[in-house]
Amino acid sequence: MPNPRLAGRYAKSILGLSLETNQLEQVYNDMLFLQQVCKASREFVAVLRSPVIKADKKLGVLQSVTQGKVQDITSGFIKLLVSKGRESNLPEIITAFVEQYKAHKGIYTIKLTTAAPVSEEIKQAIIAKVQEQTSMKLIEMETAVNEALIGGFVLELGDTLVDGSIAYDLNKVKAQFMNNDFIYKIR
Repeated sequence: MPNPRLAGRYAKSILGLSLETNQLEQVYNDMLFLQQVCKASREFVAVLRSPVIKADKKLGVLQSVTQGKVQDITSGFIKLLVSKGRESNLPEIITAFVEQYKAHKGIYTIKLTTAAPVSEEIKQAIIAKVQEQTSMKLIEMETAVNEALIGGFVLELGDTLVDGSIAYDLNKVKAQFMNNDFIYKIR
């Protein structure tokens, strides 16, 4: 069962430890590696979450996957999670760590959804415009394609949504017709 509060606490502790030991970038890369492993293998996550599999077996699986690929600090953190019985929360802890890392570095993630794939020039132009219009200076962009938009784009900036899609405009026109906004009410 996901526990965001617990994940946040463990992520904060590994972030603090990595800052103290000047290994923040290395631990961040380790967490990205582990995140890719979790996304690529549902069986791996199932093993971590299984109440039937013993902790020493889970630790063996984790060590075989990470051996020689992660820093000692990350390896020690994984051992701590297993000893505390929190290995099932590893995917959530990784996500929380990445979020806290980005917050610490001042990196913002924006999401651009379009009806068709966009070029790198357009992406860079949008990033430049967002940097110009907001206080966001370090920006990572996620892109997605949704053909239901018909055309235009949807841009998510944290809690702000900019919907410049044709589908949105068509839905507004449809709502106006359904309300009979174009028929004068004579009485």
